[in-house]
Parts: sequence; C-alpha cells; structure tokens
Amino acid sequence: QVDVVESGGGLVQAGGSLRLSCAASTRSLSNFNMAWYRQAPGKEREFVAEIKWSGSTTRYADSVKGRFTISRDKAETTVYLQMNNLRPDDSAKYYCRALRPSFSESFAYWGQGTQVTVSS
Repeated sequence: QVDVVESGGGLVQAGGSLRLSCAASTRSLSNFNMAWYRQAPGKEREFVAEIKWSGSTTRYADSVKGRFTISRDKAETTVYLQMNNLRPDDSAKYYCRALRPSFSESFAYWGQGTQVTVSS
C-alpha cells in the first residue's frame, strides 16, 4: 500500500500561477510513473501530465502544454505540477496518481485530491 498526498491547491486569478505537490509513502518515486489528473464538477477525470519513473520523460495533455510543468525533486520524494497562466477552465480537483511501470491502471494509487479554483 502506498499513500499519496497532494497539496498546494487554492484560489487564484486567471493568469496566475500555482504549484501543486505530491508526496507518496515510498522510499523513492523513481519506482513509479507519477501523473496528475483533474476532475471538474460534472466531468470525467482527465489526464493532465505524467513523469516516468526515470524522471527524464514527461508528457502533457494538449490543453496544458506550454503552461504546466511536471517535475520531481532530486531526493525523488515529491512530484510537482507548476501551473502558469491559469485559466478558469483549469478549475478542478487535481489528483496525483502513482503507478509502478508495467502495472495496469487498476493497481494505481491515488490521493484525495487538492482543489484548484481559477477566477476570471
């Protein structure tokens, strides 16, 4: 069992920035592919960004490319999502997911989420 905890959400004006953090109860996040998802009210959960276990490969949803950056600290204990130039449609609950490479999504570990609200 791996516990995943997100933090850093809040209320920000359009054009502003926030940095989300994700920590997991594991010795090193280099054993996991880490990702951020988000879910707005009435919508399905959607992929936002991922960083592979190696730390050198990332991918993003088209809607956040050029605005969001996923990274992992050198201690390999925390994953971040730097969100710049936020828009009202970025408002959602953001979830962190940890998944061991080659495991199916059904074996993913999820946090409880952190709320991001962007005002216009």
